[in-house]
Amino acid sequence: MKRLLAAAAALAFAASAAAQSDFPTRTVTMLVGFAPGGATDTAARIIAKKLAENLGQSVVVENKAGAGGNIAHQAVANAPADGYTILLGSVGPLAVAPHLMKLPYDPFKDLAPLTMAVTFPNVLVVHAGVPAKSFAEYLALAKAKPGSLDFASTGVGSASHLAGELLNQKAGINVVHIPYKGGGPAMTDLLGGRVGAYYSTPSTAGPHIEAGKLRALAVTSLKRSAFLPNVPTIAESGYPGFEAENWYAFVTSAKVPPAILDRWNKELVKALNDPSVKEQLAKHFLEPAPGTRDELAAYIKREYDTWGKVVKAAGIKAE
Repeated sequence: MKRLLAAAAALAFAASAAAQSDFPTRTVTMLVGFAPGGATDTAARIIAKKLAENLGQSVVVENKAGAGGNIAHQAVANAPADGYTILLGSVGPLAVAPHLMKLPYDPFKDLAPLTMAVTFPNVLVVHAGVPAKSFAEYLALAKAKPGSLDFASTGVGSASHLAGELLNQKAGINVVHIPYKGGGPAMTDLLGGRVGAYYSTPSTAGPHIEAGKLRALAVTSLKRSAFLPNVPTIAESGYPGFEAENWYAFVTSAKVPPAILDRWNKELVKALNDPSVKEQLAKHFLEPAPGTRDELAAYIKREYDTWGKVVKAAGIKAE
């Protein structure tokens, strides 16, 4: 019996090793839940190119936009269990949407984490006409006139929306949320003075900050952004532990065999650590953050718990 068990274990190990070494043998599809041209799409194409070079197989980026990224997440959850379809997912569908609506997939049961891909903060920017030269002055203004200030977001339940709601709750202020259908319209109205503030991505806000059209007050990450080193964090400005980062992570169907999941983690981490990939991502204000599958699973669970409390306290409902 011992010999049989040992032989079975050896065969299983050999099969696992073979699965990893042989995979992939044909074209891989990398899904993106948003339209071409955005930050998610840009990151996916940079990483896909390096993966294809390393694997010797084509990696095709497919944009499956709609429902805030949920359509693409559902598609990968229902994909064949062969590992040839992966997804560059995001915080909304993976950690926020389950609190806002009934989804046709379960992020924790139907999707398998592969690795964190990139992270980047939001930066709280205000129109030059807002009489606040610093984050402290902004809070003082908000507390002096509750409900008189507003902030734009890229939509209900988006990272920019949740950052604003989290600050409302932590600081005890009432800054009114104005949702937009994407970052373009939000930035247009901010520049036009039709809305006072916006939790923007550094890549979008950077040129306008440099031109003096917008004033950067704080970033939402725990540590200062390498791209905006002179802008303080909200955490260091009186709210220790404040964190509202954007992140993109690779996931695939939970039905994919563990050996293939491990192979994907290995290859994705290798691509994300490549100097040329880091350099290209940095041009778009994106910071690689590769790690283990278990680390990503734990991170998504923490984000799910954090934003669930914010959604409940703010009474946020899906549109």
